[in-house]
Amino acid sequence: MHVVVVGAGVSGLAAALALARAGSTVTLLERDDTPLPATAHEAFEWDRSGAPQVRHSHGFLARLRNLLRDRYPDVLAALIAEGATEIRFTDKLPDTLTDRSHHDGDDDLVGLACRRSTFEWVLRRCVTAEPTVELRHGFGVDELLFADAPPTGTPTVVGVRGSWADGRAEDLGADVVVAAGGRRAAVPDWLRAGGAGLEEVVEDTGIVYFSRFFQVRPDAEAPLTAGPTLGDLGWLKFAQFPGDNGTFSITLAIPTGDRDLRARLTDPDTFDRAAGALDVVAPWVDPQVVEPITGVHLMAGLINRRRDFLVDDAPVVLGFHAVGDAHTCTNPLYGRGCSLGMVQAELLAAAVADHPDDPVARSVAYEASSRREILPWYDASVRQDRMSRDQLERNRELRAAPAEEAATDPADFMRDVMTNGLLPALRVDAVVFRAFLRMFNLLTAPDALLTDADVIGRVLAVYGERDGRPPEPSPGPDRATMLATLDA
Repeated sequence: MHVVVVGAGVSGLAAALALARAGSTVTLLERDDTPLPATAHEAFEWDRSGAPQVRHSHGFLARLRNLLRDRYPDVLAALIAEGATEIRFTDKLPDTLTDRSHHDGDDDLVGLACRRSTFEWVLRRCVTAEPTVELRHGFGVDELLFADAPPTGTPTVVGVRGSWADGRAEDLGADVVVAAGGRRAAVPDWLRAGGAGLEEVVEDTGIVYFSRFFQVRPDAEAPLTAGPTLGDLGWLKFAQFPGDNGTFSITLAIPTGDRDLRARLTDPDTFDRAAGALDVVAPWVDPQVVEPITGVHLMAGLINRRRDFLVDDAPVVLGFHAVGDAHTCTNPLYGRGCSLGMVQAELLAAAVADHPDDPVARSVAYEASSRREILPWYDASVRQDRMSRDQLERNRELRAAPAEEAATDPADFMRDVMTNGLLPALRVDAVVFRAFLRMFNLLTAPDALLTDADVIGRVLAVYGERDGRPPEPSPGPDRATMLATLDA
């Protein structure tokens, strides 16, 4: 079977690799006319205008690492050889955990520390080494080619029409076309031109974020930290993401309407001062320990979006599929995109292998598996973003509401349980800690913490002791204090 994959980012490369090793011949098309740099180090300066997120933080979670371990050990070995490192999340347990012993399943709680550019560079090298994969860079797809008289009556894709960087046009036939061009891929327009309607649901994440990369100085050692370096102040979310070869990034995210902070955080020195005001991040911007290697990169227009390729369980188009953000995209702040993109590439390869001659069954099987494995994380992302927006609004209301009125809101009770139950339980209860890690790393469903009776019981037990301990410390200043710090 000949498959054309449109887009050579992580999801497109993953699809090409999975399909090729399952027996398909793959033509991989990339609009950017930028050949592979000679080294992974040079790839950090790779001109990938079609993938602006390359200059931002990325999370390579345990589910992705385990997929590489189990299905593509050569890719994992190549990443390690280029400086990526495995992060064993249970190697640095919080000192406050009463049980610090090894548990069954800990060997699966391992992520990857790696820059997106290094990951993509290694993955492209592995993909283009496949004998049944051809990469054409500098070729952009303009439209899909459709069969004149599809046998089932459903619009059927039979290839693509595109153009080279020098303007030459070319048609390319295919048994299957896969869209992997990211969140900006013009999938609805392509399908609409062939008479295929596509429903999509879009919701703004409500945030804009800023990322900056650093490296540990040659004469210094990286700060010692236990657990993920991240936090949420309501008006500001933050995280530190480890990279390869002594590099790492810091991301700060704010509501889209916060123009005061937005104007300030684009300045590198101001960004560093803001990061330094956050307790767990401050060691990572100490100029005696680290040095910046980029400016501040802004990412806006962030959305959660899902596209429905089935209507009443029937495909809207045949011979065509989408993977990664071209199919379902979630708030990139949660670091799930690359992991879910590779998972979905596996789902597609399985559907193609199981139904090589039945495009209807293939589409139904692929979309069903995507709804099972990918859609829950879209729903979780939407819920998290709505909760963040609602919390900001509720905080404004609480400042003006009588105390007895504020205490009756059920949403406030749930937030209180999270703050004074779940968060402290993560520091003292190994069962809760590991359950959170497994969910965070996509190894269990996003609602796993809420459906596990044992975990809920442990969280509520800690919550019941809240009056006997000091209030939970804030991981950083309030917004007014931060602005004053930045303007000092």
